[in-house]
Amino acid sequence: MSTDSSKQNDTTHFGFQDVPVKEKQNLVGEVFRSVAGKYDLMNDAMSFGAHRLWKWFAIGQSGVKSGDKVLDLAAGSGDLSLEFAKKVGASGHVTMTDINEAMLAVGRKKLTNKGIVGNIDYAIVNAEELPYDDNSFNCISISFGLRNVTDKDKALKEMARCLKPGGRMIVLEFSKPTVEWLEKAYDTYSFNIIPKLGKWLANDSESYQYLVESIRKHPDQETLKQMMLDAGFDQVKYHNLTGGVVALHIGMKY
Repeated sequence: MSTDSSKQNDTTHFGFQDVPVKEKQNLVGEVFRSVAGKYDLMNDAMSFGAHRLWKWFAIGQSGVKSGDKVLDLAAGSGDLSLEFAKKVGASGHVTMTDINEAMLAVGRKKLTNKGIVGNIDYAIVNAEELPYDDNSFNCISISFGLRNVTDKDKALKEMARCLKPGGRMIVLEFSKPTVEWLEKAYDTYSFNIIPKLGKWLANDSESYQYLVESIRKHPDQETLKQMMLDAGFDQVKYHNLTGGVVALHIGMKY
């Protein structure tokens, strides 16, 4: 069952606000244009560096190998794209995408400075309308981006369509802590500290208030698993990381 039922009334959530569906993409775009320059700094500060371990685990579970074609959606500053490009080698290819031009520019600059050229291209792409043929990629990833997509069901169906048979889809995203004490501590930290970090380090508390709220509106582990099954993935499993603060969902296509 879709978790975006509010779209039936032509509204959806933007954090804890209800906004017209047609406005959400622009509102999210404004958030990421605002935070692009401090994105990596804030990721390290907010997660105490743990986001690097989460991404490392996701890469390890991706099954990507030399010669593969990879689509990295909502790639942001390019941490996953960088590692994918190393794994696929000269005979493979990575398509690094984001819907936000400012974030994509940050990622492109970082990867270019690290010498990643030749086996990667960059594109502004909306995950709900992928401009790629059926069965095009060995792996499709979206990392900390699905919660910002307006129509998640549509995006997941597009990903299933573009994934090759035998391919793997990975969704790395904030999720629901699995123990009560951690959930309470996480809420306290999220709502009381993260917006202040945004103010101190990026001079932008409002964007990080939205990011905290968007996490709470994202489907929990079992709901997202069912959404992926409904979208056409043949089997889906997930791994809880840091007590469920983050979850890695993996969908196969046969």
